[in-house]
Amino acid sequence: MFQTLSLKKCFLYIGYMMVWIISHPYLNDAHQGKHFLHYKFTVLTKADTFPEFSAEGVYNDRQIKYFSNEERVWILTEDDWTEPPKDPPDSRNWFIHQIRTLTNCTNSQCSELHVLQRIIGCELEKRPDGTVNLTVFDEYGFDGEDFISFNYKTMQWIDKNPKETKVKWDHQTERNQYIKYFLKNCVNWISTFNNIKKVPPNVHAFVPKAPDDDSNLVLTCLATGFYPRDVQMNIRRNKNTLEDQTSTGIRPNDDETFQMRISVKIDTNDNGLYDCLLIHSSLTLSRPLLTLYVGGYCESSCPVLAAAAAVLFLALTVIGYCVYKKRRSNCLMRSHRYCVGA
Repeated sequence: MFQTLSLKKCFLYIGYMMVWIISHPYLNDAHQGKHFLHYKFTVLTKADTFPEFSAEGVYNDRQIKYFSNEERVWILTEDDWTEPPKDPPDSRNWFIHQIRTLTNCTNSQCSELHVLQRIIGCELEKRPDGTVNLTVFDEYGFDGEDFISFNYKTMQWIDKNPKETKVKWDHQTERNQYIKYFLKNCVNWISTFNNIKKVPPNVHAFVPKAPDDDSNLVLTCLATGFYPRDVQMNIRRNKNTLEDQTSTGIRPNDDETFQMRISVKIDTNDNGLYDCLLIHSSLTLSRPLLTLYVGGYCESSCPVLAAAAAVLFLALTVIGYCVYKKRRSNCLMRSHRYCVGA
């Protein structure tokens, strides 16, 4: 009588192996971070030239809109908006008129260099205690100095560098109402953009020897290609977060996504189970995106796919062995001619 592994037991063993690489604690949706939506305007005059104008809308350092001087219209650079932000207050001609007024340039050309700048928008910050801080603003600078700003609550302009502009702008009721409407909806546009722009990270691990000590390894986790910017990443040993981790901080990629790298030094003979745990708004679950034993370390890198492929190969090997043993056992109880290739 030959004893064979049942298929049920085989799949049970495979299940244990898969638990080795994946776990499923749920993500707390109260994600922390800071987001902003800014519109920036610049008007520049210099000797013997017509005033130059530029403007753009920026969400978390990502351009979403810009003004085309050739077509004299705002152009949307992000096409995923179901309801994109309205065009910001004031036109190109309005800005050119303002800088001519401030510089006393009555003709089309000015004899000196002058700069008028404006930034309007909002910033939304989610604090660790769950509270939310919202800041809205509309501020101007002239020739490198603070010039004038808008008070959202009082609907009045605050003259930081005394000029005649405040009295004139305070009486522009319709314009001020539009500015208030724009700032009021700013936070809604932030929320919309957060929901439509989410890219999950790619994760890799590197485990080379420590350059200064052959008895240690440097385990490094790299997450890259994710958006939005906010991310939390930790290296864990047996599901316990390690101390003394070093981090590069969150850095930009050239495609407007982000990356982050963390490292920790560990003993070469350590047989603990390590993983890279990430929390990001693009992931519905918080889970180790890479799990590995460090005992047999890699000289260069251990990407996620390699670990997954190893588990898959081992799983297929166990299944094949189980099927083979089962088939061979059945063959011994039947005529040999039914067992070709067994």
